Amino acid sequence: VKVVEFLEQGNQDIEEIQSKLDFAIHAINDLAEEFDENDSEIETVARESIAQTVEDILAFFGIEIETEVAIRERDW
Repeated sequence: VKVVEFLEQGNQDIEEIQSKLDFAIHAINDLAEEFDENDSEIETVARESIAQTVEDILAFFGIEIETEVAIRERDW
């Protein structure tokens, strides 16, 4: 949500956008750790959905960052 809000403000600086994406992915990483601590994990479908959502957001706002780069900080 915070990445979308940032983009809705008209921000187009690729480095700033990537920084926001990195922050969001770190939050997901933390969530994944919590799943792991409870003998679970973020399922493959969820991981793919997250990646697809990031790709869709970037496409919608016309941001030219490859999906794999956008989610580069993931550890899931």
